[in-house]
Amino acid sequence: MVRCFLLLATMVFVTAISSGASRPNVVLILVDDMGYGDLRSYNSESKIPTPSLDKLAQAGMRFTNAHAAGSVCHPSRYGLMTGQLPFRVDYSGWRERPSIAAGRTTLASMLRAENYRTAMVGKWHLGFAENGYDQPLLGGPIDRGFDTFFGIRASTDIPPYFYIDGDRALVPPTDAVEDNFSEGWTKIQGAFWREGGIAPNLQLENVLPRFTDEAVGVIRDHARLASAEPLFLYLAYPAPHTPWLPSEEFQGVSGASMYGDFVTMVDHMIGRVLTALAESGMAEDTLVIFSSDNGPVWSDADVQKFGHDAVGGLRGMKGDAYEGGAPDALYRAMAGAGGAGVELGSADLLYRPVGHAGRRHSATAGGR
Repeated sequence: MVRCFLLLATMVFVTAISSGASRPNVVLILVDDMGYGDLRSYNSESKIPTPSLDKLAQAGMRFTNAHAAGSVCHPSRYGLMTGQLPFRVDYSGWRERPSIAAGRTTLASMLRAENYRTAMVGKWHLGFAENGYDQPLLGGPIDRGFDTFFGIRASTDIPPYFYIDGDRALVPPTDAVEDNFSEGWTKIQGAFWREGGIAPNLQLENVLPRFTDEAVGVIRDHARLASAEPLFLYLAYPAPHTPWLPSEEFQGVSGASMYGDFVTMVDHMIGRVLTALAESGMAEDTLVIFSSDNGPVWSDADVQKFGHDAVGGLRGMKGDAYEGGAPDALYRAMAGAGGAGVELGSADLLYRPVGHAGRRHSATAGGR
C-alpha cells in the first residue's frame, strides 16, 4: 500500500495557490533507473561523482524514505502523472494505446488549470493511440495537460526510435538498427538496445544532450517572454537507463565503469539545466524537484566487482518488489528552503497538493 503523506516539496507552491500570492515556477526532473546509492548525497561511499545533484541536495530538502509508484518505468510514471495507484489500470497496452484515460486529471492538467505554462521534454512511456507514424500521435502529453512536448515514446532501448514534437513524429523511423550488447555485461546492461526502426535524424548517443538543449530552450524562452504565467517543466531523462552511452569526456570519470560514467554525464546535464535557471534570473522563483523513476539494473555481482552499491544497502534492484526496486533519491530545492526527514511516495505528488490547496477531488483526480 502506498502511504498517504503531504509532499513537502510542493508546500511553497501550494501555499502560493491558496493565498493568491505569486506562484513559483516548478521544474520536475525525473531520471531513469538511477540508484538510491549512486548519489554521494545519499551514499558517502558512492564511486560516482555527482556534483550538481549533491549541490542541489545541500541547497534544499533531501528525502530519505521516498518510494516510486512502481519498480519499472511505465507504472512508476503513471502514478507520478495521475496520483493513482498503477495497479488499478491496465497499462500493459502502452505500445498501442494511451495508458492515461481521456479526462483523467494529471499533474500537468491540474497545473494548467492554475494558469501554469506546462512543458514536457523527454521520455513519455505512457502510450499513444498509434496509427502510423505519419499520423498524429494522440493521447500523449499534448492531450494530457501539456502545452508543449518534445521527446520520445519510451526508452532508448525500445524501438522504434524517433523524436516527437507535439503530437507528431519529427522524422518517421524509416531506417533500421540492429541489436547491440556489451561484452562483460548481462543482456540488459551496458550499451544495450533492441533492433528496430530508427529515424535518420536520431543517434542514440545524442538523445541525452538533445533533451538538455530542449529543456534549456524552454527555460530561456520563458524568461525572454517575461510571461505572468509561471512555468511547469517536466524533464524526463531516459538515462541512466540502457543503453549506457557516456560521451568521451565522461568515460573513465567514475569507479563504476560505463554505468557510473553515464550517471556522471546525467548529473552534468542536470547542472546545465540549473545553470540555465540561474542565468535566466529564474532560480530564486523556481521550485526544483528531482527523483528517479525506480531502482537501477545493478546486481550483487556488480557490487562485488566494482565495490559500488547502487541501491545503497537496500535489497533487490529494478523490477523487484523489494525496496531496491522502487526507492527514490528525491529532493527539492528553492531559495531559503529548509530540510527534514519524512516518508514520501511519488504517486502523491498530484494528490496531496490538490487537496491541500483547498480543492475538492473530482472522480478523475487521484482516485487512489
